Amino acid sequence: MTRIELTRTVGDYGFEGKDANGHTMTMDAAVEIGGQNAGVRPMQTLLMGLGGCSGIDIISILKKQKQEVETVKMIIDAEREQGKEPSLWKYVHIRFQFTGTVDSEKAFKACALSIDKYCSVAATLRAAGATIEWESEVIK
Repeated sequence: MTRIELTRTVGDYGFEGKDANGHTMTMDAAVEIGGQNAGVRPMQTLLMGLGGCSGIDIISILKKQKQEVETVKMIIDAEREQGKEPSLWKYVHIRFQFTGTVDSEKAFKACALSIDKYCSVAATLRAAGATIEWESEVIK
């Protein structure tokens, strides 16, 4: 079982989340709804989790293939359902960018394995109805 603790820290809607190892994340609501913009929105943390989960998978796969990855950058664009409560993510697009001595076909296959098979966050978002599209590029 995993335990996360959240404590209200800033204004009405600002929270600090802490995991069992003491790592923290600050979350808050938008100013328009009474927040102070003092942290990441909770729904954005899901997208960050998607990037982190797939990134860990991809680097693990590429290391096993003896690829020398210098940098990895993910640009995630997403769209939520409009006029619904709750307003879920309906579309997510990820652009994976790699530098280093990385074969572009191996990078592509590692991304596919992560998003389609291994990434639990991607599976969770898909189960909630989100469409996830992605592309990969090795920057020389």
